[in-house]
Amino acid sequence: MNEPENNSRRHSSQVVDGPGKAASRAMLRAVGFNDEDFKKPQVGIASTWSMVTPCNSHINELAEFARDGADAGGGKGVIFNTITISDGIANGTEGMKYSLVSREVIADSIETVAGCEGFDGLVAIGGCDKNMPGCLMGLARLNRPSVFVYGGTIMPGKGHTDIVSVFEAMGAHSRGDIDLIELKNIEETAIPGPGSCGGMYTANTMASAIEALGMSLPGSSAQNAISQEKRDDCKAAGEAVLALLADDIKPSDIMTREAFENAITVVIALGGSTNAVLHLIAMARTIGVELSLADFTEIGKRVPVLADPAPAATI
Repeated sequence: MNEPENNSRRHSSQVVDGPGKAASRAMLRAVGFNDEDFKKPQVGIASTWSMVTPCNSHINELAEFARDGADAGGGKGVIFNTITISDGIANGTEGMKYSLVSREVIADSIETVAGCEGFDGLVAIGGCDKNMPGCLMGLARLNRPSVFVYGGTIMPGKGHTDIVSVFEAMGAHSRGDIDLIELKNIEETAIPGPGSCGGMYTANTMASAIEALGMSLPGSSAQNAISQEKRDDCKAAGEAVLALLADDIKPSDIMTREAFENAITVVIALGGSTNAVLHLIAMARTIGVELSLADFTEIGKRVPVLADPAPAATI
């Protein structure tokens, strides 16, 4: 097959161009495409929305802003979903055996949908421990112009509490330090709404690492889940994919060895989650970059811990 004149449509053109693809176009008309849309690059918006966890309970709205950004940039945004699980809910049960495996399922599903539907570029929106690296691994496998958006961190609960406050209260109750009423009060107020667990846990650690890696727009790791800034971030990400398509900039151009060293540096400087080790190594191997535990040790020898955020904080 000859390469299409418009290089930014190298995948979608195979799905919708010419008389032989009339059936494909007919199906897409039913989901909102018109004649002009078939001439535009298609941008898949991978949403990890789910009622499973507050980390992802708002991402359906964010996906719509990303789609609007792709449309505003001259493309055609198409939203699709992938799964997510919650370590915080499954903790201490047999369900945790599914946790790390879910990362691969998420990567598989993003690759499957984008590869089948012929998306030219992608935005992936994640906000929990395994769906964030899963999104990056899916984008790396496809190696099409892409941007990752962090779903954003949660607002603090009453008395500046969070999910770890609940775990601590459970321990306090088991020791007899607080009664059931106090435990229930913390349970009811620690998690006030959407967003990833507040603190330098895996989600915020990976958001910071992915931004340092260059796969998110500047500031994406630092915005609250329910803020206007986060909505603007999503829209800007959709628009940015069209700019990446125009210049044919792919994840393999961004996720270099130097970029992974930047990501490791940020994780160490922020005192981030040790889960970043297994996720960054998996992401690096997916894109074809050599990375090992020894690299974390070597970079750690020269990078100081500059921040003291929870849960490591002493205040």
